[in-house]
Amino acid sequence: MYTGQFFESFSILEDKREQGKVKHKLIDIIFIVISAVICGSNEWKDIQLWLSCEVNVTWLKKYIELPNGVPSLSTIGRLFNILSPKQFEKCFVDWMKLAIELPDKDIVSIDGKTMRGTIEEGSTHGVHIVSAICKSYGLVIGQVKTHEKSNEITAIPELLDMLYIKGCVVSIDAMGCQRVIAKKIKIDCEADYVLSLKGNQEGLFDEAILSFDNLRVDNKMDELNELYVKSAKYGEVIGDKELELLITKDFGHGRIETRRYYYSQNLKYVDITGKWEGLNGIGMVEREIEFKGNKTTETNYFISSLDGVKTFAKAVRGHWNVESMHWSLDVTYRDDANKTRKGVAPQNMGLLKRIALNAVNKDTFKKPKESKKGKRFLALMDLEYRDYLINLNFNNKID
Repeated sequence: MYTGQFFESFSILEDKREQGKVKHKLIDIIFIVISAVICGSNEWKDIQLWLSCEVNVTWLKKYIELPNGVPSLSTIGRLFNILSPKQFEKCFVDWMKLAIELPDKDIVSIDGKTMRGTIEEGSTHGVHIVSAICKSYGLVIGQVKTHEKSNEITAIPELLDMLYIKGCVVSIDAMGCQRVIAKKIKIDCEADYVLSLKGNQEGLFDEAILSFDNLRVDNKMDELNELYVKSAKYGEVIGDKELELLITKDFGHGRIETRRYYYSQNLKYVDITGKWEGLNGIGMVEREIEFKGNKTTETNYFISSLDGVKTFAKAVRGHWNVESMHWSLDVTYRDDANKTRKGVAPQNMGLLKRIALNAVNKDTFKKPKESKKGKRFLALMDLEYRDYLINLNFNNKID
C-alpha cells in the first residue's frame, strides 16, 4: 500500500483540517477521487455513487488503508475547498518530473482554458487554467490558475518557474508573445521558443510580414516552391538560412490539408536590438484546406529562437496537442458543464481531471486504438484494466 511515486509526491500536502476530527487521510481522499474520475465520474455526485459500490471500495483497499471506511460527499467537498491549489499543483509538477524525462527538443505547448461552468450569473470571469503539455508523451506536465485569459501574461512565467524543460521547445499562442516570457524561456529555462504573432505585437507583426513580402518580391519563395515540386518529397527541408521551406500534406475524411512552413534567419527588417532574448528567426505558415471542392487558406506568423525550419514546423504542429487536450476535457470530462464554483474547489477539480486525462492517455499498449471515453468505461467495468492504468501511471516511472 501507498507505494509508488504518486504517493511519494502527494503525501507532503499540508492537511488544513482540524486534526482531532479527521477520520480519512488526505492522500486517501485524493486517490479515491482520481480513481473515480478515471472511471468516468465527472461530478462530485458521480464520485459519491462510485464509492457506494462495494466492489470499488474493495478495490481501493488494494492501494490505500481506509481504516474508517469511505468519506462522505461533504467530507470530500470540504477537503478540496480548503486544499491549497498552489501546493496541489506543485506536487503534481514534481510528480511528473519524477515520472517522465523529456527528450531533447521535445515540444512543450502552453495555453489556457476557461472552465465555463464556473462563471456565475452576472459575471464574465470563470476559473481560467493555463496548462503545459509535452508532445513526446502527450501528457499534461503542469497547470496554474488565472482569473481571466488576459492574466495569462503573468500566469505563464509562474508556470515556467515550476517546470523543468531544459533543452525543450516551448510553443505559446499570441497572448504569450511577450519579451519577459521569451527571456524567461531562454535564460531561466534554458529552452527555445516559438511564439505566435498577432496584433498585440503590432510593430513586430508588421515587420515579420514585411520580411516575407520582400522574400516574395525577390522570388525567393516561388523559387523554393518550384524546386520543391521538382526535387523534394513532403516533409523534406530545402533552402538555406535566408529562407527554408518544408511542406506537408495530410489526407482524411475527404479533406486535403497542405501546410507550407517558411523560416528565415534574415532579420534585417526586424527591429530586435535588445528586445527579444535569443530571437533567431521568423516563421510563416500557409495552411490550405480543400474540402468538397472548396478551398480555404490562412497565414500565420511566428518568432522563434530556433535555427531551422524542421523543429519550427514540429513546434507549430505540436501546439495542436494542447488544443486537443482542451477538446477532450470538454467532450469526455465535461469540464465546461461542471458548475463547481465554491472557493478553490474548481481549480482543484481542474487538476484532478488533468491527472485522470493523463492516466488514460498513457495507455498506448493495451488499448491503443480505444477512445478516451472507451478507456474510462473499461476502467469502470474491468478491474484488471483499472489496475493496469494505476500501475502504469502511479507506481512506476513512465517510459
